[in-house]
Amino acid sequence: MRRTRGKPLVIGVLVVGTVMAVAGLYWFQPWKLWVDETVRDELPVAAPSTAGPDGSSAPTAPPAPRTLASGTLISHEHSTSGTAKIIQLPDGSRTLRLQGLDTSSGPDLRVWLTDAPVRAGRDGWHVFDDGRHISLGKLKGNKGDQNYALPAGLDLKGLTSVSIWCDRFDVSFGAAALTAPA
Repeated sequence: MRRTRGKPLVIGVLVVGTVMAVAGLYWFQPWKLWVDETVRDELPVAAPSTAGPDGSSAPTAPPAPRTLASGTLISHEHSTSGTAKIIQLPDGSRTLRLQGLDTSSGPDLRVWLTDAPVRAGRDGWHVFDDGRHISLGKLKGNKGDQNYALPAGLDLKGLTSVSIWCDRFDVSFGAAALTAPA
């Protein structure tokens, strides 16, 4: 006589284990740790004017963009480096520019402007969603130079930091305190 009582239990455990493994892979997306995406956005510039200041038709150089605030990215959950700048373009629009960004890729990474202080070490990993934060969208890539348009009319008062934020795990990969140029 053959015993078959244990067979359904083994099959059930295998099915549940497989479902949990697939769900874990989807949730953590570990392959992203080995995949780099480099972005090379150019800094937006205004087109040259077709009329000179004296009314002549000689084109003139557009005014240069102006840096309103900048800071150096520090590492939090993952090694992160580069700079963050808020730049006002000649047309009055503003852009957050990440330059020389180098961080890990991850699931659901966002670029946030926040009112949180930037703290080194584990103390800084979870502070950015405690107060005011503005999501500028998904991180375009984990390396390179990137531009993120700031919403028109956004009041920058009190927004003193940038975070590369993992929305899935509520943790900062890296952040920069923003200060106005001297």
